[in-house]
Amino acid sequence: MSRRTQLTLRRLNLSLLILFPIAWVAPLMRAGFLPLFGLSEISVLSGIAGLWQTDVFLALIVVLFAILAPIAKVLSLEALISNRLPARVKLWLFHLGRLAMADVFLIAIYITVIKGIGVGRIEIGWGLYLFTFCVLLSLALSIFTTVKPEDLRSDPLKD
Repeated sequence: MSRRTQLTLRRLNLSLLILFPIAWVAPLMRAGFLPLFGLSEISVLSGIAGLWQTDVFLALIVVLFAILAPIAKVLSLEALISNRLPARVKLWLFHLGRLAMADVFLIAIYITVIKGIGVGRIEIGWGLYLFTFCVLLSLALSIFTTVKPEDLRSDPLKD
């Protein structure tokens, strides 16, 4: 990988540290019952806050897999791109990428929007586009920096 490509990948990856938190507080959608009532904005964090009031354990799982794991993935990918990651940790990075459930969370949001709510109305907010962009950029960066299977099992003493 050329130095220029590596620098571009690092900048794009580190931009996710700014864009993901903005996407978490941005309105993903506005939902409400009947057109007569106002619509409430729903963000990732407001959804977690609502879930926290009903099921703390499930809220913690969502925080772990939809917020903490993607940030850990971005930081780990930075370490991989900048060659600061020892070989023995690369296999864990592969598994961390699978635990980052932001993409699954995004699909669930789209299903909710498509199905709608029986009596109410749902409008898509700008945060959904930003969150979609963050997830797709994260997936693309993972693909462009894919580690070969033989690199995952390389001898840690070589580092």
